[in-house]
Amino acid sequence: MTRITPWGKPGASAGRLPGVKRVGAAAPQELDEEHLLRRVARGDRAAFEELYRRTSPWLAVRLRRRCADQQIVAEVMQETYLAVWRAAGSFAGSPTGGTAVGWLWTIAARRLVDAFRRRAHHAEPPPAAAPSPVAPAAEEEALVATVGGDVGDALRCLAPELRAVLQAMVLDGLSVRETAVLLGLPEGTVKTRARRARNAMRETLA
Repeated sequence: MTRITPWGKPGASAGRLPGVKRVGAAAPQELDEEHLLRRVARGDRAAFEELYRRTSPWLAVRLRRRCADQQIVAEVMQETYLAVWRAAGSFAGSPTGGTAVGWLWTIAARRLVDAFRRRAHHAEPPPAAAPSPVAPAAEEEALVATVGGDVGDALRCLAPELRAVLQAMVLDGLSVRETAVLLGLPEGTVKTRARRARNAMRETLA
């Protein structure tokens, strides 16, 4: 995969960004993602590169599950990591359970929604992603893990179209409007499916 950097061409390791400096004693490889983000907020380029190395493979996979247009995926990846570099200091974690990867995915999901909106004004909607494999996707497992227990089991029993809405609204933290754009559905359909999903889970857990 082409490495993306916010200070030069993709894959570039040379060049300087004004104000960038390496800080701290511990090597980036020894830190978790939350500590890497704190270092990125202080202008640590090595920490950014390590965060990218760890997170870009799964981020690209998750984006491709939602969009088969590789150009859009590449654009969203670029915009996401540029936003991470610029806004790492704003990482608070509360909307995503305190995880750096959850915060990063929320940025990427919203950048994907923005890309869909831009493309809709100029061309045909991007092709839908290929059908998911029968085996549970990592994001489905993450959604189940977010709630766990009997609620997680109820999620697994939902129809795929209902679970997709919950993934976007719960795991991705998107609004009804953003979910509608992401899934290519009318807002009314999103609301209906969210309501059906809640009713189905209520019956399962009763």
